[in-house]
Amino acid sequence: MAMSILLMCTSIIACGSICNSNDAYAVDAKHEVSQEASYTPTSYRSTGLDFTNAAESTVNAVVSIRTTTVARSNGYQDPIFEFFFGPGQGQREQRPQSGLGSGVIISKDGYIVTNNHVIKGADKLEVTLNDNRSFNGTIVGTDPTTDLALIKIEATDLPTVKFGNSDDLRIGEWVLAVGNPFGLTSTVTAGIVSAKARRISGNMNRSQLDIESFIQTDAAVNPGNSGGALVNTAGELVGINTAIFSQTGNYAGYSFAIPVSIVSKVITDLRQYGTVQRAVMGISFQEITSELAKEKKLDVHEGVYVAEVRDRSAALEAGVEVGDVITAINGKKITNGASLQEQIGRYNPGDKINVTIRRGAKDINVEITLKNSQGGTEMTSVSNFTSMGAAFKDLTDAQKRELNIRSGVEVVGLKTGKFKDAGIREGFVILDINNKTISSVSDIEKIFDSITRSSSDRKVMFITGIYPNGKLMYYAVDLSE
Repeated sequence: MAMSILLMCTSIIACGSICNSNDAYAVDAKHEVSQEASYTPTSYRSTGLDFTNAAESTVNAVVSIRTTTVARSNGYQDPIFEFFFGPGQGQREQRPQSGLGSGVIISKDGYIVTNNHVIKGADKLEVTLNDNRSFNGTIVGTDPTTDLALIKIEATDLPTVKFGNSDDLRIGEWVLAVGNPFGLTSTVTAGIVSAKARRISGNMNRSQLDIESFIQTDAAVNPGNSGGALVNTAGELVGINTAIFSQTGNYAGYSFAIPVSIVSKVITDLRQYGTVQRAVMGISFQEITSELAKEKKLDVHEGVYVAEVRDRSAALEAGVEVGDVITAINGKKITNGASLQEQIGRYNPGDKINVTIRRGAKDINVEITLKNSQGGTEMTSVSNFTSMGAAFKDLTDAQKRELNIRSGVEVVGLKTGKFKDAGIREGFVILDINNKTISSVSDIEKIFDSITRSSSDRKVMFITGIYPNGKLMYYAVDLSE
């Protein structure tokens, strides 16, 4: 998800951190929800429903995640302090920052799903179970596009939560949110499903590869709940709680969760490949509004309007045309861009999907073989160099356009190691190493092998790169033992 801190009275904020403001994010939500909305608590007793079994089967599988981020030195020397106490003694100290979030145990051997914004940039993860046992956590993989992350603790025979089917959720259905708001462990709140396939980002220039298709509920969710479970009355996981709508920073009536249909796909890919296998159709689309329908003389008011079909894309090969309206994928109704992204996000490159299109006054069906972002159908993997504590991923064409660069490789899955020691952070894009342009992961592999095999005593990578915010940075990574 696109993340930014905005000083505004109406915002959507990530609910993952209560200590570290850098983990919070806010986006304009005025186009989604009225600022005048108010919350009235529901009387659950009057429904005659019993949530105790669902709660009891979930709380033990939801963990608390405490993150610690060691602030990097900015190299500043206080000249007055240095004058009195000597050179090198005037460097300002920065205290470690901490944050709190939640996670859901998905396997008995310690795999846990949480939000990417909960663990992003963390140097240490402390995972506490509902029985108060604590473990050090390691990051298996992250996916900023869906704001999901997979972490691991070394434990066995852990309680897990059963996966449900978020497609089966109905508007008005009761759900429970389980997490650790404000550091209060094992907190359960209840509400109903208010909407599905909800897009909440105020940044309308986001990449159409980004997936925002949230379950909106009125279950109370607060800072610390991020990464916690959203379950149905059967105690089945249907979503991962991620964000809230708020004027104050705390719960005000709306909360949002990532559907388990997306969660399942992402964590499976992270475990198997180290990165998410993102399938694309190769189109640009527009939401159908009354103005667009009138302008384009459309006789449908739901679906997405195909504004562009890219060269050499899966859509072009299947015969999709500009002006088509996509109304269903494999029989699943497409109502807006969020529902389209959710459906495509379930598939891998090489998968075939049946797409229903409204063309003029006729409905037609086309079969599309999805491709990866590079235009092929093969799976991709993330190269990992153990000593550097980082994994690397080739950039997509969309990322290159957004950063206005021709080539580069992204740093992902950052763990303790030489890259983190050098100050490199998650999401950094390597442009060149030792004055050699980096176009692919294989370029890094070749340079790494060349340096480590060298007989020279000085084995260093001098790296130039850029962060997603456009900041150019330089690092020196010492590869010597």
